[in-house]
Amino acid sequence: MAGQGSGSAILMKLSLLLSLLCIFSLSGTAESAVYTVGDNGGWSFNTGGWPSGKNFRAGDVLIFNYNPAIHNVVAVDSGGYNSCRTPAGARAYNSGSDRVMLHQGSNYFICNFAGHCEGGMKIVINAH
Repeated sequence: MAGQGSGSAILMKLSLLLSLLCIFSLSGTAESAVYTVGDNGGWSFNTGGWPSGKNFRAGDVLIFNYNPAIHNVVAVDSGGYNSCRTPAGARAYNSGSDRVMLHQGSNYFICNFAGHCEGGMKIVINAH
């Protein structure tokens, strides 16, 4: 009988631990923030300063609003950002209302329409 009580206590502790893990994982998702790039002006030229003063975290979502006939959003690496070139395999968005989840570290975005990135249509978001 003493063995059964010990097993029940372990099962209760495991059950409690799993419950707590579920709660913590769900609470992290619920706390993600949503940001509209460029605020009311949307994704456009000279939005490079828009991230200033904001505290981005991995899992936060950026909304890029723009006219898809004249702009797009391309997630690039630092090389693509600095050179305004789209590397092979880069993810391009073109809906005009794109939602992009941030990953931890630096997140680089450009518009790859001719001359747009060079004209300042690019941002880097650092997520903690």
